[in-house]
Amino acid sequence: MAVSGRTGVRVVVVGDRGTGKSSLISTAATETFTESIQPVLPPTRLPADFYPDRVPVTIIDTSSSLEHRAKLAEELKRADAVVLTYSCDNTNISRPITFWLHELRRLEVRAPVIVVGCKLDLRDERQRMSLEQVMSPIMQQFREIETCIECSAASQIQVPDVFYYAQKAVLHPTAPLFDQETQTLKPRCIRALKRIFILCDRDMDGALSDSELNEFQIQCFNAPLQPAEIVGVKRVVQEKLPDGVNHLGLTLSGFLFLHALFIEKGRLETTWTVLRKFGYDDAIKLSGNSLPVPAKRAPDQSVELTSESLEFLKRVFNLFDIDNDGALQHDDLDDLFSTAPESPWQEAPYNDAAERTAMGALSFNGFLSEWALMTLLDPASSLANLIYIGYAGDPSSALRVTRRRSFDRKKQQTERSVFQCAVFGPKNAGKSALLTSFLGRPFSANYTSTVNERYATNGINELQGKRKILILREIPEDRSKKFLSNKQSLAACDAAIFVYDSSDELSWRRATELLVEVAKLGEETRFGVPCLLVAAKFDLDPFPMAAQESAKVCEEMGIESPIPVSAKAGDLNNLFSRILRAAEHPHISIPETETGRKHKQYRQLVNNSLMFFSVGAAVAVVGLAAYRTYAARKSTSN
Repeated sequence: MAVSGRTGVRVVVVGDRGTGKSSLISTAATETFTESIQPVLPPTRLPADFYPDRVPVTIIDTSSSLEHRAKLAEELKRADAVVLTYSCDNTNISRPITFWLHELRRLEVRAPVIVVGCKLDLRDERQRMSLEQVMSPIMQQFREIETCIECSAASQIQVPDVFYYAQKAVLHPTAPLFDQETQTLKPRCIRALKRIFILCDRDMDGALSDSELNEFQIQCFNAPLQPAEIVGVKRVVQEKLPDGVNHLGLTLSGFLFLHALFIEKGRLETTWTVLRKFGYDDAIKLSGNSLPVPAKRAPDQSVELTSESLEFLKRVFNLFDIDNDGALQHDDLDDLFSTAPESPWQEAPYNDAAERTAMGALSFNGFLSEWALMTLLDPASSLANLIYIGYAGDPSSALRVTRRRSFDRKKQQTERSVFQCAVFGPKNAGKSALLTSFLGRPFSANYTSTVNERYATNGINELQGKRKILILREIPEDRSKKFLSNKQSLAACDAAIFVYDSSDELSWRRATELLVEVAKLGEETRFGVPCLLVAAKFDLDPFPMAAQESAKVCEEMGIESPIPVSAKAGDLNNLFSRILRAAEHPHISIPETETGRKHKQYRQLVNNSLMFFSVGAAVAVVGLAAYRTYAARKSTSN
């Protein structure tokens, strides 16, 4: 496979009329200069062996005329890189350059830009300002500029270099690795290189010995380092960064310094080769090819961590729990994920989803619950982060796909360890208070309406001593319609609860409406789930006829009576264990509508009729066979 997985690089050449675009392209392709040339050339291809990276380059010539602007915009949107030309005999080169750079931004072109001065042979030697003086302020303003170069097609000066730099800007981009303004490695690059350093530090002594450096060199570049070369590398580091080398070898700071030095000297391909050898893509994340996530699974299947990856996480937690207090502080988590592109739990839905101590530290239970949630919602991210923090087992053995819930329903049991419960209900019913209580946090009387979906995850100990993870997914009332419009939305749920304010009749009626909608969707899609009604705020007086109304609805739909709870009083009536128990028995507590009940009865009638017909047909066949046997015997006896 080609560098970065690419099979080609598409370069679009733009610039004012007469700046030498077509001559530049023609001379690069033919290695000869032609005086007379057509205004706009057809696509020109430089073969794979033209440059060392062995990736072919397709060059697109363009017209700057107004009537061709639509075509130009179309080509720019498909560009991997842009070559922006100006004429060196122009006394004011900043104007055309900045015009085109603004135009590229207006068109939202995200490709790197190579600014190229053509017709270098025509430059007035009396021109006092250097290219650096002109371009430095422009490059400060337009960070998309990768590099600048001047050339001459007529004199054959640096013409091939133009498209080499354009190709290089795509295959070995600067932006992900290096901050040009601060002249430092970018955080994500540092994190990736730190992980690579740790992987290569086989004896885990915090330094790369000569033999470890040599192994690294062979792994990345297929060639060993000579002893003198190793001495030379360490000498360069030590001269500039004394703590970059110690008596054991090259330290992490020295390793990072070397890569910064390569990049400053324009040798970006060195750092990119290292990153790609260790599975990183252009965004400096592990590429999809190195993440064998189960892709083919039914909507009612989920993904969980295996026992092997859970054991690994237990070891990791103990390793980073330096003070042995059973919890990871913010600094501990930052250290844990310092070899990942970023800490995965700093943003929604993970940042406030698990149990934490009074000091805000993540308990062991909360740690495993966060991993369970990430694995359920984003298996690829979960697997990638396992690998980032040091999981060295077979990646395909880190995750497992559960059985289909429809199969579990037939078996009347499940093998799952992680269960997701959708939490429905009208506004101000008490949904958020339940999620807060689930995480062991105190009740707050301050009401804030939940706008986006929210998750809460925690472990629940069962009577048999096993521990299961329950994930509550709060669906705000305003989002319930969108949620239920997706025909497969219930497939991901193992249970659903419908929360209502037990003192408010309107809240009760809206909750039952949601229950009926969910029941209908389950009957239509065959993804019906066990459902429970939750009478929240039970510390308040119930609305009149509450008991009669609830008994009637529960009897009609075939589910349990509402579970009374009060988050304010701290009386949750064993709710979360009851949700878990319902989820573990996917064949019961599934609500039925009148229409659904009739369809079920009809299907049973049809099945019984088919069975009767099958039995009748079988009896007839046996009878006919017996008669033929009797007739044959009678004929023989005669």
